[in-house]
Amino acid sequence: MALLESITVYPIKSLDGISLPECPIISRGALAWDRRLAITNQSGELLNGKHDPAIQRVRATYDLANESVTLSFEDGSPRTFGILGDRSDLEKWLGEVLNDQIIVYENPEGGFPDDPESSGPTILSIATLEQVAKWFDISTAEAARRFRANLIVSDVAPFWEDQLYGESGPKAFRIGDVNFVGTNPCQRCVVPTRDSITGAVTPRFAKEFQTKREETLPGWAPRSRFDHFYRLAVNTLPPEESIGKTIRVGDVVTI
Repeated sequence: MALLESITVYPIKSLDGISLPECPIISRGALAWDRRLAITNQSGELLNGKHDPAIQRVRATYDLANESVTLSFEDGSPRTFGILGDRSDLEKWLGEVLNDQIIVYENPEGGFPDDPESSGPTILSIATLEQVAKWFDISTAEAARRFRANLIVSDVAPFWEDQLYGESGPKAFRIGDVNFVGTNPCQRCVVPTRDSITGAVTPRFAKEFQTKREETLPGWAPRSRFDHFYRLAVNTLPPEESIGKTIRVGDVVTI
């Protein structure tokens, strides 16, 4: 029986996440707090791990009840900042460590998803992460940090999540009593090729990942949905009826 093992949201896009025991679905099908804030430069361009590996050396822990984040960079002392309201101190600190002029924007109505067309949570199985970890001789926790999925499912086979989209389009599934639609296998960027803590590059990661992914693609995965094999996890888009409902760790996941 597939079970929801964990829920992770990333309140500031590109920084560390926080695990939650439960989480409501908000507008646009997003998880509450997920990618609610984004780091940009003065021109409004997103600054993230794709463009600036230094971001991966920023550590973040959250106190969502008090709407705050504690940040540290390498060996520096941690600093705590409010993340809603006046963010000038937060922006100044980030600007100093990232060597840029920073503005942190907020979007409480669905956040800043990587895929605006499928703005729900990404989903992946723990067995998949364990398999990928073996490919690269890294820990399962490190694989999870690199691929940054919101929802992790247990008690299933590796790549079970490839059943959550169809040959020609979306596919419905449920977590507890909340309806979801799986849309497509998630295209990955440069971020998983780097160590999640140091930002150091793992040589040939993307190329070797694609080779292994193609070799191990399960029979239930629609091969037609892979124009390339640098894809892992599934993008989702909860229907309108799911907004306002809550998913919880331990919920049964059914297709």
